[in-house]
Amino acid sequence: MDTQNFSLNVNSEIGQLRSLIIHSPDKGIGKVSPSKAQLWLFEDILHLDTVRKKEYDLYVKILMYFLDPENIKGKLAEIDSPESKRSYFIPSSQSFHNSKKIIEFERLLTDILRQPDICKTLVASVCALEGCGYTLQGDLVKLPPSDLSTVLVSGSMPEGESIFSPIPNLIFTRDVGIVINNHILLNKPAKDARARETLLARYVFFNHPLFKTYRSNILEIPNTLQYFLRPGEEHGEKTTIEGGDVMVVSPGHVLIGWSERTSASGASEAIKLLFKNKVITKATVIKIPAKRDFMHIDTIFTQVKRNVWVVLGSISSQQKNAGSEPIDYLSEKRNKDKPVILQFERDKQGVSRTFNCIEELLTDISENDLKSKEKTKFIYSGNNQFPYDVREQWTDSCNLLAIKEGVVIGYDRNDITEQAFKDLGFTTIEATDLIEKLESGEINSESIKDTLILMPSAELSRARGGFHCMSMPLFRDPI
Repeated sequence: MDTQNFSLNVNSEIGQLRSLIIHSPDKGIGKVSPSKAQLWLFEDILHLDTVRKKEYDLYVKILMYFLDPENIKGKLAEIDSPESKRSYFIPSSQSFHNSKKIIEFERLLTDILRQPDICKTLVASVCALEGCGYTLQGDLVKLPPSDLSTVLVSGSMPEGESIFSPIPNLIFTRDVGIVINNHILLNKPAKDARARETLLARYVFFNHPLFKTYRSNILEIPNTLQYFLRPGEEHGEKTTIEGGDVMVVSPGHVLIGWSERTSASGASEAIKLLFKNKVITKATVIKIPAKRDFMHIDTIFTQVKRNVWVVLGSISSQQKNAGSEPIDYLSEKRNKDKPVILQFERDKQGVSRTFNCIEELLTDISENDLKSKEKTKFIYSGNNQFPYDVREQWTDSCNLLAIKEGVVIGYDRNDITEQAFKDLGFTTIEATDLIEKLESGEINSESIKDTLILMPSAELSRARGGFHCMSMPLFRDPI
């Protein structure tokens, strides 16, 4: 991949997106069995062809029209022809788009595997991690780089034989690393199912020429001192952090979730590392219930515009909106699941400020960090009506990716949240309709404002992650 003119900088959640890393669903997802699904962090098994052809490929097309239109405009008929057999979307294909803006993780991996020393070391590391035999290790090293990359990601040999487990969560590239200003914070996943993707990510970021200029800006979170002598993870001593729990809301301010997947130690070590390297001046920790329903902070809120956020009201607001379900304040556990929000500043010791609820924090970010002159507004999952609020949050109504300020991508199945967008003046449009209009020239990406782009989601949503999860932004314009 050409490394010229590559820049790394993300200092907001909503600046115009210019480049990102994604990973298209690989054949490993099609091998997840019911008995292993939850062990591999999936709630269900997915139909691979539907996920690819009817859902994720549309995501790639939308990204292309906004970030790299020259790579798709006028080529749509060829891309969609039966003869192409999806070659535009397959990383190992010679007809792959190979965009410099929508960067495929598997292609980055292929690039570094062309270096013999890296190839041998990485294969040995993966084989050690997966408990493979020495003979198999030798066979893997002999594979062409593109084939080897596919094997390391999917767990299957070119002939189809499975040699180790798939890593289906690699489609959620947000969790392998986060760009904060011009630094990369590498993550430490909580679950063993993500160990191999973490290993692959470290090799890519430290060895790919694309990141050579920024190598000294790659930050690895250390384990708690003498962690191996301390009590196990049930006591919170394990140092873990995942990208869904890290949000860059302004150049100097990062939000970090303390959640099911990010431990107190992980959040603390990340803050210390970011302060020490003077990457940010302020960090806010948001402690949310350690429940599968929530998982990361980006499952309960994401940003739409500098003064607009989409939020799960049932664990954010101090006061329920009229029309919500009756509350028993003393006995209902769901009404005790309120976040604890603590803010720290680099030049001050200890907690500098606390917030009573998520809306109070997000309003402060909009008005003080982002200097918004407009009133801060909230779009609530399911319009804050039980049970639609929690139903639609479960299918990622709050997990939206901003392509630019006010233009976000989400699933088409969250009907009541969609109506809440419309009630606030947003346009909603199906991805297929938008692609048709962008291709014909009826509209252009620059003119689109205040829009929720709706992606088909019957299968993809079963993986329990939205488009915020399925993106690792590398560069956003300042806002």
